[in-house]
Amino acid sequence: MEQELELQGWLRRNGVDATFRALAALLPGAAVVVTDASRRVLYWSPEAERLFGHPASSVVGRGCPSGVVCDDDAGVRPFGAAVRVPRADGSSVYIRQYSTVFSDGQAPTGAIHVLVLDAAGHAPPPTAIAKTDVTEFHGLVTRDPGMIQIIQVIRNVAETDASVLVRGESGTGKELVARAIHLESRRRGGPFVAVNCAAFTPTLLESELFGHAKGAFTGAVAARKGIFAQADGGTLFLDEVAELSAELQAKLLRVLQEREYVPVGGTEPVAVDVRVVAATHRALREEVRAGRFREDLMFRLRVVPIFLPSLRQRPLDIDLLLRHFTEAFNRAGPRVVAGFSAEAMRALLDHSWHGNVRELRNVVEYAFAVGRGPTIGLDELPPELREKRREPGAQGPGALAIGATTPVGAEADRIRGALEEAGGDLDRAAAMLGVSRTTFWRMRKRAGV
Repeated sequence: MEQELELQGWLRRNGVDATFRALAALLPGAAVVVTDASRRVLYWSPEAERLFGHPASSVVGRGCPSGVVCDDDAGVRPFGAAVRVPRADGSSVYIRQYSTVFSDGQAPTGAIHVLVLDAAGHAPPPTAIAKTDVTEFHGLVTRDPGMIQIIQVIRNVAETDASVLVRGESGTGKELVARAIHLESRRRGGPFVAVNCAAFTPTLLESELFGHAKGAFTGAVAARKGIFAQADGGTLFLDEVAELSAELQAKLLRVLQEREYVPVGGTEPVAVDVRVVAATHRALREEVRAGRFREDLMFRLRVVPIFLPSLRQRPLDIDLLLRHFTEAFNRAGPRVVAGFSAEAMRALLDHSWHGNVRELRNVVEYAFAVGRGPTIGLDELPPELREKRREPGAQGPGALAIGATTPVGAEADRIRGALEEAGGDLDRAAAMLGVSRTTFWRMRKRAGV
């Protein structure tokens, strides 16, 4: 009793209202809502504004927006219930509701509700991409037919020890392909070692690859094993192999042919059992014609060539990867995102993605870091994406300003309207127009939207 009186006195001195607001502020990412006996809103926290899109000025003193809380006698939600709730902009968020209902012993007098964004998403939204349409393979995520064929090639070649050369632009996932080959092969229990050949000088790279004997050069106070020795029994991934010097090309050829190498400063060959997967963004045939790469080494490395398409060549995967990385960053926390605004989604879908999947992942990470709240807006994207959308004189469909008029007229307006209503979701917008997703993509490109 004495402790309760002390608490009441402390609350009076500091102010009950100020104390309650301070407690609400200590719950980042959670909306706090107070309703009275008539279920009118008495308090609507700043997080509630961000989560549901309704400003406190339009809610306090009125009934709670539809679906946000449930504290009626007929349908009290279970404590921690997961619910889909509409936002002011027409999109939806998934929340978990934790409520305490107060009463005077005879009738309810009001309730406090804590509404937490559901990071797991208790159920997929109706517009979510069906899992049956998506292939996930050792970090490669796609529904592009060409990529699915490449994954089948990876499965097949992994059953052999054939050397593989992976071609593709920077950021397309060449190391993921190499790792997938390793994990699908009989060598999966052995080491997987990756080295970027462009990151070392020729002299240092030779020592890194083959190791060195004691006293081989100044500072070599002890013998040291190289990367080939570390990868023995497993797979070695040589990225940017076109950067190898002529001398190292000759030594690599010997390893591939003889399955042995001589450490720097050594005299005795060392046997090694390593599968080599190489990668480059250059055309090795062009390098051979230019005299920069050995033709015999090229044939040894590219027994099985795999060509990875750029992200620009697999447009079906752009929004899929956006969702994939959003889910990954949601799990990592602390911010949890339910989706993108229509403006942001259009900017992302129309971006050229010269940095490919790596650039897309970095853009999502940037947006998570600089923004707050459940929706990523245009202002939370990197400057190069925002400026491209807003530049009034920009040319090309990817550079159209929001709301600009396109020459195709009615079709462009229909497409824009569907995208607006679908919140930027391509699947839902296509369904609204009664066309397939692929046809809708072609319509957008044709209309310049």
